[in-house]
Amino acid sequence: MIEWVTVGTGPRPVPRPVATPLVWAGAFGGASVLVGLLHMVVGPYHPGLSLVALSLLAALLGVCARFTAAPGTAVLCWLFLNGFAVPPTGSLTWAGPRDTFWLGCLLAAALAGTTASRLAHARAAYHRLTTRAGPEDGHSA
Repeated sequence: MIEWVTVGTGPRPVPRPVATPLVWAGAFGGASVLVGLLHMVVGPYHPGLSLVALSLLAALLGVCARFTAAPGTAVLCWLFLNGFAVPPTGSLTWAGPRDTFWLGCLLAAALAGTTASRLAHARAAYHRLTTRAGPEDGHSA
């Protein structure tokens, strides 16, 4: 049976975040393409530039993700940063302070993207609700 629903009436809810496995797939594919593209354009072994690019990717993925996806996104981006942007290519190493800083930057970027998105959506939803409630209540918005 078909149920008819009116479109565009009532307050719109805050958009739902994308599923975590899809965000992680995007991090895996995006990091591999981004590191490969940086190798072709700039040349290999530029970890600072790769860190900035992967942090921007993590923040961009964080915009549509849940907070629980941030650690996995950061680790996936770090794997490509450590495995392919730092010599020797193709082997994972752990240099304590450097890699801790890199993971922290990537995690902070993913969390910043998610936080900014959630705040923007909540603010927009608040404004939608207050502008609709204002004239009906008799109060000015």
